[in-house]
Amino acid sequence: MTAPLTPPHQPRPNDPWQAPPSGSHAVPGEQPDAAERRAELRQGGVIAAVLTVAGVVLGLLWLWLAPRVPLVSDDTAVFLKNSEGEEAMGADGTFVLLALAFGLVSAAAVFLFRRRGGIPLVAGLALGGLLGSLLAWGVGSWFGPTSDVVAHAKEAGKGVTFDAPLELHAVGAAILAWPIAAMIVHLGLTALFGPRDPEPEWEVPYGAPRAGTAFGPATGTAHEPEAGGGRPAHGQGPARP
Repeated sequence: MTAPLTPPHQPRPNDPWQAPPSGSHAVPGEQPDAAERRAELRQGGVIAAVLTVAGVVLGLLWLWLAPRVPLVSDDTAVFLKNSEGEEAMGADGTFVLLALAFGLVSAAAVFLFRRRGGIPLVAGLALGGLLGSLLAWGVGSWFGPTSDVVAHAKEAGKGVTFDAPLELHAVGAAILAWPIAAMIVHLGLTALFGPRDPEPEWEVPYGAPRAGTAFGPATGTAHEPEAGGGRPAHGQGPARP
């Protein structure tokens, strides 16, 4: 009778669900040390600062491209010259479209700058987009037509058309357009083109049997199973046809 090569309690060598060898432990990938973490924090701060300054460019572009709302005065009140105009909505739409473009460009630039990403870089991207949008709103409102409509109407005179202040009506959506677009684009780029983490490797202590190693029936010594079939039991000749 031929002894089994692999006892019932031993897993198969090609079993993908087999348990790790006894006494082994997973070796994780290299963890960033304190110096690398500080470097990531500095890079995240630099990204936030650069995007905040870029908000000045966004504000100037908004001031240049946004449509103006024409007003007219009759010395008693100020009216919209075109009551059916959509210039006010156009100002919000222009800001949102510019903010989405800035979010796309900033996310791509941050990804190309550091493909591995990291929480500080993503936080700097979101914070910089938010602060840049707030700064752009302030720049456009400050350098645009004055917010003192009454004084502006008196200065322009009766029946003379003048521009209304440059304002945002949907403030929340306009301010969050840049950071949200940047986060979505950066997440997509990281998922598609970012580096993958290495698979954990099992480290087996010296002398421990490997998975799929069989034990002899009497001696208890480990030997590798033969690929060409079973070995005859002790005292028996080779099997005859």
